[in-house]
Parts: sequence; C-alpha cells; structure tokens
Amino acid sequence: MSFYDVISELNINLENRLFTVCKGDHAGEKMIVSAGEPVWMSDEAGFFSVHADDAVSAEDGSLTLIGGERVFAELLGNEKKIVICGAGHVSMPVIEIAKMMGFHVTAIDDREKFVQNALDHGADKGICSGFEEALAGIPGDQDTFFIIVTRGHMSDSECLLSIVNKPHAYVGMIGSRRKVGLVKQMLADNGIPQDVIDSVHTPIGLNIGAETPEEIAVAILAEIIEVKNKTRKSTGIPADIMRALQSEKRGPSVLATIISKKGSSPRAAGTRMLVEEGGAITGTIGGGCAEATVILYASEVLRNIEGKEKNEAAGPVIMNVDMTGKDVAESGMICGGAIEVLLEVV
Repeated sequence: MSFYDVISELNINLENRLFTVCKGDHAGEKMIVSAGEPVWMSDEAGFFSVHADDAVSAEDGSLTLIGGERVFAELLGNEKKIVICGAGHVSMPVIEIAKMMGFHVTAIDDREKFVQNALDHGADKGICSGFEEALAGIPGDQDTFFIIVTRGHMSDSECLLSIVNKPHAYVGMIGSRRKVGLVKQMLADNGIPQDVIDSVHTPIGLNIGAETPEEIAVAILAEIIEVKNKTRKSTGIPADIMRALQSEKRGPSVLATIISKKGSSPRAAGTRMLVEEGGAITGTIGGGCAEATVILYASEVLRNIEGKEKNEAAGPVIMNVDMTGKDVAESGMICGGAIEVLLEVV
C-alpha cells in the first residue's frame, strides 16, 4: 500500500504516529506506528528496520538525532471537526469563526430553512432531521467537538444522551443554570456516570460576559481552543492536502512541513502546506514573509525538476527561515521566530 493509503486507513481511535528521516543518507524514509507497533515502512530493509525502537521513544513534535540521522516524530491526528446541534442565531457566527480556524463544520437542525442558512454561512455539511437520528450517523472521535445550542432543553437532552458516550474532544451546551440543572439531572436519571456529566462544558464558553451572538460565539470557540491546546498536540496531513495529494490531476508538487520552530513563529511543528506547479498552494504554514519565501523556493525546486521523474528529481531539503533579522524587522514583519521546513517532492 502507498503511504497515503495507509494514512487514510489507520484506525482513528488508536494512537498513530509518523516518523520521517529529514537529513542524512536515509533522508525521506518514513515509518508509521499504530498502537505502539510499526505498521508500514517506506523501506522494509532501511533505516527504521534497525532504529524503530529508538524512534518510537522520541517525543512527538520533535526533531531528534537517531542513529546519526535527524528524525521528525509526530502524533497523527485527524481533521478537527465541530458538530453543532441547532442552527439558530448563535450558530451562524460559530460557523464563520470555526471555518476561519480550519475546522470541518457540520450543522444539525430539524428545520430545513435553518440548515440552509448554516450552509450559506459556510458549514461544510448540513443535516436536516431529528437530532437523535442525525447524531446516530456521527461516530465521533478524539478530534470531534460537539456544540449543543438547540432551541429547548428537551432537544438538548436528546443531543446529550446521544453524544456523551461517543468518543469526543469536547461537549458544550448553552443554557441557564436552571436549564443546565434539569438536563444534568436527566443524564443522571439515565445512568450516565457523574464524571461524564461533569465533563460537559455548561454553561458553554469562557466566562467573558458575552451577550450578543457574536460574543457568545467567541466565548465558545475560545473555550474549544483552550481544550484543544491543553491536550497532547497532534498534527498529520490535513484533509484538503490529502485530497490534493491523491488527485490524479496533480503534477509534481512540494510538501512543506515545519519540523522545528523557535520564538514566536505563528505555526507549530507538524504544520503542512502543499505547493504545486505554478505556485498554487493548499494549506498554510503561517502566511507572511516566511510562507512566501518557502513558496518561492519550492517553486524553484519544481522548475528544476521539469521533465524528470519525481523520484529522480530531488531528495528532501531542510530550509531555514529566520524571521528575526534586521531586514525582516525593517520590512514591518515583526512576528519574529525561526522555523526549519522540510521540503519533499511528492
């Protein structure tokens, strides 16, 4: 199986990790580990056949020296998803902000007009049906964030009963103290363990005194960011990049991956961007001058391999982008920091 096929078929409820040799004689070799066991190596007789155990002990999101080679280790997550139960007035700014943050958003409501409004505001998917029926088709996983903002506590109860035993990263429910109390008692009466009930974020959102739908949306997404970033960081190949990589129409491209960062650079290690011929990109490694520099270099790499087979063209290259120098400061780019970016022809 190809690397992308293996990634696509991993069990999302297991711990999956990816290791890449970034520099040295074995640059470009990869290994996928699931539940602590190697399940795929790009070269069965290569680097990881000897150094698999050493690699598995590496810290995720780190660039580590193993067997004299620089190896990048990362925990593979899945696409971050938000499922919104209820497509009323609060949900619209939630959808818009969540999309800006890169989430895949599903909106559920039993009113067709409201579902269409959610799609018009940017939701990736709208489901018009009863909440219990719709949620039965959403399995959940450790990268799914559920938001319950329906029009009444009966619907809230229905949603919570459907959600609390699913795998999830977050469950939040809007409501007054009285409404919250009624719903929590209902959960207890239905045999839901108290620790599960206590894990529900309700009233939903950070307590910032939010009043308008837009302010409430900010409070909800801020709480989700807080929860997301307190857990073990995962990276992986975003869905839009994976789709582009698997497209039959794609020509030679460069996959750019941040493998280390220092200072206040905007994106973490493991962030990816795909640069195609002509400079078209999918994804982002943070924008600004750093991203522009990487795109220019990747485009030059692609021009240099024109007419060659991609596996004969160029091995992985580590590019250093320093945003702390005098020239950067004088240009007004004040974010600072430095990143190392692994460029692989794919």
